[in-house]
Formats: sequence, structure tokens, C-alpha cells
Amino acid sequence: MHGNATVRYDDVALLSVASVLPSRVTTSDEIEDRLTDVLKRLRLKPGLLRRVAGVNERRNWAEGESSDDATIAAGERALAEAGVDPSRVGLLINTSVTRKHLEPSVAVRLHHGLGLPSSAINFDVANACLGFINGMTLAAGMIQSGQIEYAIVVNGEDADEIQVNTVERLTRGGLDRDAFMSEFASLTLGSGSAAAVLGRASAHPEGHRIIGGVTRAATQFHELCVGSVDGMFTDAKALLKGGLALVVDAWEEAQSTFSWSGMDRYITHQVSSVHTNAIVKAVGLDRGRVPTTYPTLGNVGPASIPITLAAEQETLDRGDRVLLMGVGSGLNTSTLELQW
Repeated sequence: MHGNATVRYDDVALLSVASVLPSRVTTSDEIEDRLTDVLKRLRLKPGLLRRVAGVNERRNWAEGESSDDATIAAGERALAEAGVDPSRVGLLINTSVTRKHLEPSVAVRLHHGLGLPSSAINFDVANACLGFINGMTLAAGMIQSGQIEYAIVVNGEDADEIQVNTVERLTRGGLDRDAFMSEFASLTLGSGSAAAVLGRASAHPEGHRIIGGVTRAATQFHELCVGSVDGMFTDAKALLKGGLALVVDAWEEAQSTFSWSGMDRYITHQVSSVHTNAIVKAVGLDRGRVPTTYPTLGNVGPASIPITLAAEQETLDRGDRVLLMGVGSGLNTSTLELQW
């Protein structure tokens, strides 16, 4: 069956969202300085990352910092801001792409670090850049059904290893321009952590209602962006084309259930200026209502949406309508509407 998967909630709220960013700043000029010889050989002008992607800098974890520790810190901050004691949390979902080992799950380290009770279910959900929205959707469903009282959804990303490996490979030479550009997306990545706490809207009238949303798949495009710690290889043009078609199809069908044309804020996944401008144009968004963090943080994977929402929350007023929008490699797209 073709079409959207649609979900609505009547008693779930976002109680808080928080982020923790690395202290080390890596500029795009610094990365391109390491690639000077290959850029000259391929006749690519300096400033490529700023000019093509709109990424001026990104964050990387400094010595003594780690994505796990920062994610725990973000979780502690989110719980404190929500006024929720860790002992009352019934679910932790880690949505990180970054993982240092295949098992155990990253979630167990975070569960322990946050001091959650033994009754708190904990696991990882990995779905490229859509993981955080997927995690919120799963948590909302469990709260709506009465299985749990509170949930915390977390994410921590570390782009260091993939960027170091990519730069080393690119500087070995022997690559043509197409091969270089297939790895370009790896150079736009950034690091960061975020967390969100969800609970019952009826118990928290001060919370931000989670209204519902849609998800849609176009998995025929599963080979267009394939990544590991060794590198991320992308057919950028085909990925953008397929992603836009998927978003438009999902958006148009969703209008029969939701009305998203006049939202107060659109929190989109932060990929690049090309991606953001294309999404804005494709579905007719008000560009002034689409905040961006990629110029200074790069693409922080699944953490991009909660980091951007956390940065934007002080500008939101009670009752504002907010739409979280993402597209993940594979391809999948998801949206989730909040009433602030």
C-alpha cells in the first residue's frame, strides 16, 4: 500500500528539550587547508564547504569531552528542566548514529549514567538522521497507551573519526572530481548531544502538546547514501531529487489530515543551504520561519533537530505551532507537530 503512516496523540507533551555542544570549533577553512593539494589538483576553488553547503564551522569534542558524557549531561539538564525525577522515567531511547561498538547498546551506558531505575526500558533506535523523531514517536505511543509515565529520548554524535578518515583518504590522491564530491557530505558533519523528556499532557498543562505526524518511505533509494566510520559516500544529486519527491508526496497527502501551511516554526534537519532552500521551495515554506544551525554546527545527524529546537525555544510563544521535519538516508521522511 502506498501512502503515509499517520499518527495522532491526545495526551502526550514534550516537557523539555536540551542540548550540550562540544567546546572545540573546527572551521571549514581549517578542513580545506588540509585538502589544499587535492583541491588544486581537481581545480576546485577554496571556500567549497562555505559556498556549496553553507557550513562555515562545526563543533568537535575536545580532549576530556565525549559524546556519551555530553548526552548524559543533556539528559540531566532536560530532566531537571522538566521537573521529572529520574526514578519516574519508564523509557530511555538512544537514537545516535555514533557507536563505539556493536554491543551492548549505547543506551545501557546512558541509562546507567542518568541513574534511571531498573524498571526503565532502554534500547537504541537507529534510522540515520530520522532517529530522534522516530524515538519521540515511539515514546509518545507508549505514553499515550499508558505503558509508561515519562520517557527520555537522547542522542549524541561524534563526527571526528569519520572526518579524519575521510581527509586522510582524500589526501592520498588518485581520486577524480566525482569521487571527491561523493565524500563531500562527510566534511559537513558536526558533533553534539541532545535530550528531550516526554510525559502526559493531562499531568503537565505547562508542557508542549505533541499533536501527531506522518512517516513515509522510499526505500528504493537505500543505496544513495551509505556511511560508516570509514566514510560516507553519497550520490548528492540523486539523493536530493529522491528526498524532495518523498517530502512533497508526504506533505501533500498529509494536508487532508493536518494543516501545516501556516506553522509558526519549521524545525528541519540541518544538512546544508542547498537542502534547506530546496525543501523551503518544494513545499512553499516561509523562509523566515525556518531557523538554521548548520552554518555554525554543520550536520549533527539525528541531533540536529533537537539541537535546533533547543536553540529556538526561547523565541517561541505559548500556543505557537511547530513542525519537526526530517529526511533520513534510506530514504525515509517523518514530521511531528507540536503545539508550544
